[in-house]
Amino acid sequence: MNPQTTYRNCPACNSTAVLGLEKFSKDIWKIAECSVCHFVFLENPVKYKALEEDFSWEKTFWLEDGERKKKRGMVKRAAYYLRILGYTLKANPQTKYLKLLGAGSILDIGCGDVVRWTAPFIPFGIEVSKHLHALADAKMRALGGECYQGSGAEIIFKLKKNHFDSVMMHSYLEHEIQYRELLEGCFRCLKPGGKAFVRVPNYGSLNRRVSGAKWPGFRYPDHVNYFTQHSLRAAAQEAGFQCKITNKAKIWLDDNIQALLTKPATT
Repeated sequence: MNPQTTYRNCPACNSTAVLGLEKFSKDIWKIAECSVCHFVFLENPVKYKALEEDFSWEKTFWLEDGERKKKRGMVKRAAYYLRILGYTLKANPQTKYLKLLGAGSILDIGCGDVVRWTAPFIPFGIEVSKHLHALADAKMRALGGECYQGSGAEIIFKLKKNHFDSVMMHSYLEHEIQYRELLEGCFRCLKPGGKAFVRVPNYGSLNRRVSGAKWPGFRYPDHVNYFTQHSLRAAAQEAGFQCKITNKAKIWLDDNIQALLTKPATT
């Protein structure tokens, strides 16, 4: 076993009864399914300390992305560039999230070095990579906020209770080993009535079923949790949130799940 990895029980129910999914595993990375609750996850994720530098996102992402580009055929390459063009032509996403979340202090978990938020948002962040954290912190401080360095599930409990107006977890929860604790921490640090936006790969999508091991939602070792709308909703509700799937109309055709989590105004 790689010394920088550790084996774990099912992160959803803590069961030790898991079945290895060899068809989805790759190299040393072992994908497994819980025999009790059927949650799918990476059984041997990288330890948090290694994520700060040796296995930081900015290193592993581009290695994985390079391998994927080599394997893409002409049709998939064309579809990829069309998606990039679509993202470029879209309106400023801040407008969308302002409507969903409202203005005020926003905590962007797993922000990397990107600061998406300007007034009327006040940007805060959590980033495990030391390199990306330093870049984000400088940008956020210039806008009245701050970036905290460390793992989301650990740093979140060091922040003030009932403090933030909103939380952003865009393409983050699939990376978090302790995602249940992270959601509990988000509930704790949000103001009553505060909202969190979540976007994760959709393990229940039609494309995943058709593509098998070639599904783009599989990333090794970055993605450690593989959610369906059912498992995401269950985790959110367990933490105390009200959960609304915002792309439910096309959920089976969408490779991602988007959800709005709301902390009740009175708790």
